[in-house]
Amino acid sequence: MRSGAPETEAFALRDDLVRWMREPDPAGFGALALRVLRFQAAENPVYRALVRARGLDPARIDRWEDFPPLPARAFREFSVYCGPPGSEEARFLTSGTTTRFSAATRPAAGALEGSGASAAREAGRGLHCVRDLSIYRTSLLVQAERYLAHPRPRRVLALLPSPGDRPDSSLVHMAGVFHQEWDDGRGGFFANPGWELRRDAFRSALDDARRDGVPTLLIGTAFAWVHWLEGRESIEEDRISLTGGDRIGLPEGSVLVETGGFKGRSRRVPREELYAALARRLGIPGRRIVNEYGMTEMLSQFYEPVLLEADGPARTRTAGASSMGLDTPDPLEDRWHEGPPWVRTRVLDPVTLDPVETGAPGLLCHLDLANLFSASYLLTEDRGVSLGQPSGSLEVPDAGVRDRGAAFRLIGRAPGAEARGCSLVMEALLEETRG
Repeated sequence: MRSGAPETEAFALRDDLVRWMREPDPAGFGALALRVLRFQAAENPVYRALVRARGLDPARIDRWEDFPPLPARAFREFSVYCGPPGSEEARFLTSGTTTRFSAATRPAAGALEGSGASAAREAGRGLHCVRDLSIYRTSLLVQAERYLAHPRPRRVLALLPSPGDRPDSSLVHMAGVFHQEWDDGRGGFFANPGWELRRDAFRSALDDARRDGVPTLLIGTAFAWVHWLEGRESIEEDRISLTGGDRIGLPEGSVLVETGGFKGRSRRVPREELYAALARRLGIPGRRIVNEYGMTEMLSQFYEPVLLEADGPARTRTAGASSMGLDTPDPLEDRWHEGPPWVRTRVLDPVTLDPVETGAPGLLCHLDLANLFSASYLLTEDRGVSLGQPSGSLEVPDAGVRDRGAAFRLIGRAPGAEARGCSLVMEALLEETRG
């Protein structure tokens, strides 16, 4: 770290951030966000180059919204990191589906790269180096306690490899934190390092949970759940059939977390069909099947607040939308995602990158303060619809925890994952780093 920001100052900011995450004060978000973004503009060579390319002086910016967002695909082209090389506690790899840049526009070999970045780039994957896993753990547990622990799980069954087998997976790390925090010693991980399912062991664990009567948290990707329902071990086969199988009947209070995972697959299963099959097979009500939306480039997660809706009175979310009370149907198209208080989500026009009107689709742009030692302000290639500001029509209780600044309805990937505005930002960044 450069002498302008000694280590003591960086970790003092870390301590302030973690305290804020545990006891959020909405009035203090703006000031904290400015501290984080100014720190990154000084200490992250990639983000510093983007700010410079925009002709901005971080000291003169007084609103976090006026900082430029970094395209998430930059993690595939550069080492996006604040700190000395080798100081990271974990390295998480992204999938390899984002469109790559040509050799002509790619930065020179070794430019702004840390250990491992070049190999990840050549494999078509991004690398997120995490300097301090305590921030990630805080982010994971605060969000999970709010959106999943109703009641708190006493066992965790993950249809994933173990953290020891896949230390490069942020999803596996997340499941490992849940297992450490909540499991009673009889749960575990039920996929091999190559993601092949250990079906017999998983079935035995499900039967044990049913007999023991303990509320169980199940977690896995959408594709893993499809393969389990079909009776397959390999995730490379491509047939789709969700019928069959006996009903297991997990204990009341169990919850299933589906983390997505069809990206890059040649075939998909409609979410309604998948959730209905899981509910039939496991005996978990559809309203207790929760989608988690996250990305390797971010250390925060977004959940559908269906457990909170089921625990409280029915509320209307937008004009004409259905209610989601305990005994009413749960139309999946009416669901939305919420982030934690330390995240703000904006929806931007894919060409101009200007904010769109509430209710209009656009690219999701997240400010995630948990990304303290990488880049917090990220422009994704995912499309969504903003649900408006706290004074809008969506009634949300306990605004200090459920912050409307990070509430949106997810649509999916941008067509071809090639938003023009995002591409132009990357071109400017690549030009700046080559100059």
